[in-house]
Amino acid sequence: MSEKHAFVIMVKDKFWRGFCDLNRDGKKKLSYVQRGGNAPPKNASQIFFYVTRPVSQMAGYADFVERKVGDADSVWGEHGDESVLKSKRQYEEFIQDNRSVAFVRFRNLRVASNPVPFASVCVLLRKDRLSRRGFYIDKETADKLVTLMG
Repeated sequence: MSEKHAFVIMVKDKFWRGFCDLNRDGKKKLSYVQRGGNAPPKNASQIFFYVTRPVSQMAGYADFVERKVGDADSVWGEHGDESVLKSKRQYEEFIQDNRSVAFVRFRNLRVASNPVPFASVCVLLRKDRLSRRGFYIDKETADKLVTLMG
């Protein structure tokens, strides 16, 4: 489990800002919506949020609750209010024709005081590129990221 302690999700800036707004408004549990039911993470302790271009930085982290996979309508009915997607119509436009979706549920979102830029993330992970689908990291790396983010 230690090599899969945390999972890094690649998130667009508009979704990240939406999570931050919901968090400021006092929302305790939030969900990141992914098209298709095979999307990771399946098991993790933490979720890290890497905000993609043009921001390109590790912007925060949260405690992983669960990955809820299922029929698009039923999962929306259960957890749609946790998403940054404001309406069922916006949700349907986002998922397109996918009938299976995954809601990555998390709580205790913490926004980084010092977001970690792409170059520093790559040095820490010893990689030149980051997977667009996200990736697992071990506990030691997760702890280093938390420390860097302040």
